[in-house]
Amino acid sequence: MSGTSTDGVDAVLACFDGTSSKVELLGHHHAGFEPELRQALLSLNHAGADELHRASLAANRLCRAYGEVVAALLQASGHVPQSITAMGAHGQTVRHRPGEFDGLGYTLQLINGALLAEMTGIDVVCDFRSRDVAAGGQGAPLVPAFHDALFGRPGRRLAVLNLGGIANLTLLDGAGGVAGFDCGPGNVLLDHWAHRHLGRDHDESGNWASGGQADPALLERMLGDPYFSALPPKSTGRDRFNAEWLVALLDEGSRQRRIASRDVQATLAELTARSATQALALHLPDPDELLLCGGGTFNLDLCNRIASQLPRTKVRSTADAGIPPMQVEAAAFAWLAYRHCQRLAGNCPQVTGARGDRILGCLHPA
Repeated sequence: MSGTSTDGVDAVLACFDGTSSKVELLGHHHAGFEPELRQALLSLNHAGADELHRASLAANRLCRAYGEVVAALLQASGHVPQSITAMGAHGQTVRHRPGEFDGLGYTLQLINGALLAEMTGIDVVCDFRSRDVAAGGQGAPLVPAFHDALFGRPGRRLAVLNLGGIANLTLLDGAGGVAGFDCGPGNVLLDHWAHRHLGRDHDESGNWASGGQADPALLERMLGDPYFSALPPKSTGRDRFNAEWLVALLDEGSRQRRIASRDVQATLAELTARSATQALALHLPDPDELLLCGGGTFNLDLCNRIASQLPRTKVRSTADAGIPPMQVEAAAFAWLAYRHCQRLAGNCPQVTGARGDRILGCLHPA
């Protein structure tokens, strides 16, 4: 798995039971992206010269990075490629525009599944989102079905908040109902602003933001974006929440006063927390529990902001529920690959808006 944060690759080795409702994680390996690859991927989120050429070469480089992570994971866990049923490889999302332009739109995850199968000697299942979009869905989020299989319990009203580059919510009502959607930016703007002003990939533990003050006027302008009031099914990405979006909102308020860069960081943290908790209040008020996963789980300031806005809900990491937060999404795509191999649907139509259950992904045999 490599996500919208573009911070690197996470791989897990997963063993599923016959019903795909239980998973045993046998290993995990993470590797950060080389700066040149990260920049190549980020640049493809925007229109530019010779995109097809650059995208093809970036996909090859990405798959080589995937292959190195897989090799390291297998070596550390004592497994060989022949013992693996299949690899679920998400690819790197560079455009996500479902439902737009021609009524169908598209979602694009860079990957070269044939190269990855050739390199690793493992069957590769990839391109998970396109089939859901072809069926009229958003293609995202795809993790709620996995969250339900893993964490869902009768009688327990539970939410899962994945704090990746984009934040997404899964809502389990305890009576079999599953809902979910992207609720807004997660780390994407926080990381951008930290890189711009601190020269770092992220704000370690949210320490910089915690020393600032959220600006009420800027926060109001941010939350005024129509995305936040739109009803599900909905999904988003860097296409909407990006540096240009932030600069436009800062410029809009610059006639009144300039906001200190640290206060902007605090406001962005508050935006991530507020957009998630407001969405939760609207669609699953006061759940018994909120599980946090993704890289944002290590941002203590962000987690504290979320917990402070949910006084009647137990907020904790998925690590407390059996899966470390950086392994959940990779495990979800292993689960989707398992479902593909079993000819079982992987999407939740009530989440994505697709016309029905669909088997997700394309297979590249080893």
